Amino acid sequence: MTVPGGLLARLRRSVRLKLLALVLAPLLIGVPALLGLVWTWGNQAYERLVTFKVSSDLVTAHEYFERVRSGVGRDVQAIADSSQLVVSLEARHDAAFAVMLEDLARRHGLDYLLFLDVHGQAIAGSASDTAVPVGARQDWPVVSAAIAGSPRTTIERFSPESLAAIKPELRTRARQPLVPTQGAAPDTRLAEDRGMLIQTAAPVFDARGIQVGVLEAGVLLNGNLDLVDRINAIVYRDGSLPLNSRGTATLFLGDTRIATNVRLFEGERALGTRVSSAVKEQVLGRGDIWLGTAFVVNDDYVSGYEPVVDGRGERIGMLYVGFLEAPLRAAFHAAMAALFAVFVLISALGSALCLRWARSIFEPIERMNRVMQAIEKGEAGARVGPVSSRDELGRLACEFDHLLDNLSAKQYELQRWATELDHKVAERTRELHETNESLRRAQRQLAMSEKLAAIGELTAGVAHEVNNPVAVIQGNLDVLRDVLGPAARPVDEEIRLIQEQADRIRQIVTKLLQFARPGDFAGYTEAVNVNEVVSDCLLLSSHSLEKRDVVVETRFMARTPVEINRSELQQVLINLILNALQAMPDGGRLTLASEDWLDEHGGVQGAVLRVVDTGHGIAPENLATIFDPFFTTKKESGTGLGLSISYTIIERYGGRIGVTSTPGEGAQFEIRLRRDAVFDATPEAQGFMRRWQQ
Repeated sequence: MTVPGGLLARLRRSVRLKLLALVLAPLLIGVPALLGLVWTWGNQAYERLVTFKVSSDLVTAHEYFERVRSGVGRDVQAIADSSQLVVSLEARHDAAFAVMLEDLARRHGLDYLLFLDVHGQAIAGSASDTAVPVGARQDWPVVSAAIAGSPRTTIERFSPESLAAIKPELRTRARQPLVPTQGAAPDTRLAEDRGMLIQTAAPVFDARGIQVGVLEAGVLLNGNLDLVDRINAIVYRDGSLPLNSRGTATLFLGDTRIATNVRLFEGERALGTRVSSAVKEQVLGRGDIWLGTAFVVNDDYVSGYEPVVDGRGERIGMLYVGFLEAPLRAAFHAAMAALFAVFVLISALGSALCLRWARSIFEPIERMNRVMQAIEKGEAGARVGPVSSRDELGRLACEFDHLLDNLSAKQYELQRWATELDHKVAERTRELHETNESLRRAQRQLAMSEKLAAIGELTAGVAHEVNNPVAVIQGNLDVLRDVLGPAARPVDEEIRLIQEQADRIRQIVTKLLQFARPGDFAGYTEAVNVNEVVSDCLLLSSHSLEKRDVVVETRFMARTPVEINRSELQQVLINLILNALQAMPDGGRLTLASEDWLDEHGGVQGAVLRVVDTGHGIAPENLATIFDPFFTTKKESGTGLGLSISYTIIERYGGRIGVTSTPGEGAQFEIRLRRDAVFDATPEAQGFMRRWQQ
């Protein structure tokens, strides 16, 4: 379409026509283009949304299916570990043992339960009316793993003969006639005779800890409608799908539905129908997950398929979830149609209003244009004058009249704004500097975390490597004494010294392990009376107190029990008491005190323990690092782990430990323990991080 020359010339000269073209062009040209983009983006967003939905549904179904599988394994492991099974094995009553296996299988929902010897030979079964399978079963991955001493649970595909050998009923239950299905790969079989089972096996040990056999069990998934109904109820609970859509779940053996809540006509379940060849090739052939719209039996569903893998890593079936797409697609189209109608209506109304209001825009602009032309001719007193418009253009016309009068004031304002801008630039610079400082602190914290992780790995490795030669030394010392007998008396003192040093190495290794893996040494918690624990610690360390001229003073005022492991609290207190005694080699006073821990409002938080000595004290430069791992002032006898482990124990239960000291006057250690422990996810890492940051 071409614009006539006269109209084009008028358009170039007239602001009226330009404004009309500028206002109407977005409505008449932009709106259709925008609607096209909205339609395209809406379809793309819809596809991403439903794909994400079915992907998350498939993850939920997978997690529940895995939980069912592992639950069967845990049940069989519990049976294998039960004293009832061990007692029945030792009784040697085959009939009673078979009855017991039948009862256990029924109680735990197992379709079969076999007891195998250590060579994988079935010697007893749960079915009272069925012979025990003949032949060794060690070729099954779960059985071979259990024979090796490890329980295992997998999904396995059983041949019809294997099912019949275990229990003829299983072969009958597994058989499912194949239903001709549109788009499925060709298959000459008339029925699916194979079975897909959750198969599990666990080693059985006697009272002496010797493996005496293997317990094997299985749950048939063919026709297990309760399982797929539970999966569907969990994934697509009420309200999770909008409108009239409905969710489905299916288990496939190969490409055949063996358990499903997908319905055929008249409400019959679609058992025996098969998946399309495209889905089969992608999921079973290539091992990929299928996500997207697929034709399922008789309608389009937003579908998700994932392969089911057996114990040998072979793909034997599929897990499927999906929901009916038609209601969602119809709702999407209805929403888009309503949106398009609103856009068209707004465009029509906007065009009419633009034409109506255009007149109020043109007048101020045209008058300002005449004033500018007059000023160019030297008429300095020319002004726009009063205008009827009260919008931005009207205000612009009024301000235009005052432009020359206010020029100097505006220059002053510009200068002031420049000054404010400089001030803001300075503020931003300072904020940037503070941000950089925060970043550097975060980098230092990250580096410190990596150092702590490296220390943990190193100490654990060193402890493991040192334990082996120490055990050999201690064992050979015992052999040496036994072999030499009386002839060892001349070197009794040397043997004793070696024994003591080996034991000291063992203690150091134990501390290293406790530092590297403090969680392995944590015990259960209980409500502990701190006064009783301090009294017990005094009794346990009485032999050390007797060797020194130390006066012990106790002030027990705490009444609130605290939640902590009693043994770990004893370990901390004894370590502090022994450190205090070592700080007073020439005697002194040891004060042990307790009191309730109160907050600022008088509420009881827990208890406070104090260990105070009158020894030589701690140097000021050591106070910040006294709780660091491997820091010690006892270069010949100390490992530097005692206070670090004590700090970790107290922090683990949400408490705090601190120290104050004056050189030459002694030291005071204060422990604050909570009435209700507050456990941190990584107390040792955060505790060490705080100390290293200090």
